[in-house]
Amino acid sequence: MQFVLWLFIGLCFLVALVLVLSEVRNKKLLETVTKLNRGTRSERKLILTFLKNGIHPEAIFHDLYINKHNGQFSQIDLVVPTKAGIVVFEVKDYSGWIFGTGYKPQWTKVLAYGKVKYRFYNPIMQNNKHIKEIRSQLKQFEGIPFYSIVVFDGNCELKDINFVPDGTFIVKPNRVLKVMDIIMKKNAPAHYTNKHEVIKVLKEAVKNGENINTQRQHMKNVKDMLGKDRIFD
Repeated sequence: MQFVLWLFIGLCFLVALVLVLSEVRNKKLLETVTKLNRGTRSERKLILTFLKNGIHPEAIFHDLYINKHNGQFSQIDLVVPTKAGIVVFEVKDYSGWIFGTGYKPQWTKVLAYGKVKYRFYNPIMQNNKHIKEIRSQLKQFEGIPFYSIVVFDGNCELKDINFVPDGTFIVKPNRVLKVMDIIMKKNAPAHYTNKHEVIKVLKEAVKNGENINTQRQHMKNVKDMLGKDRIFD
């Protein structure tokens, strides 16, 4: 009986040790791309998925702040340049049932089996604004394809999503890699005239997000626009 008890304790210790070592490895891996306090947990989970499936850390740009040339910034969750073009991610962490139409500004999340409903801004339109801001940064972006992937993490279910534009994908996290594979296989290689220029712009956008004043100003701008009942990005 005592042997069984010690065996059980030993197994528990071994499991705990494996979990701790796994967490340490994940943190070290994550730090090859971003800081542990940047973005959301869902964004960081997605980054780890990319890294563990062969996407190079230097091809992942997290928590970007694109200068809109008017003193404001557009905050973007993730950008991954690929051979087929540039993939821009909007990551949501929601609960409930999700309903939405590609061309309508407001989407709905439903909780408590239909008893509670919340409206939120159409993430397709939101990410399209992000893509527009990135395109404005370089002349060569006019000839490079952009793809939009909206990822719904959390305990939510995509109930009825329709009229999704070409080049846009609405997915749960377990489908992201599949969608990336589809983009790579079904599209011709993009024509980058200067890859170093692209990387420089994206790196500068990430660096902008390290400035606490930039973060505060962006949050203030978002709150101001919400207060005026305007759609934000």
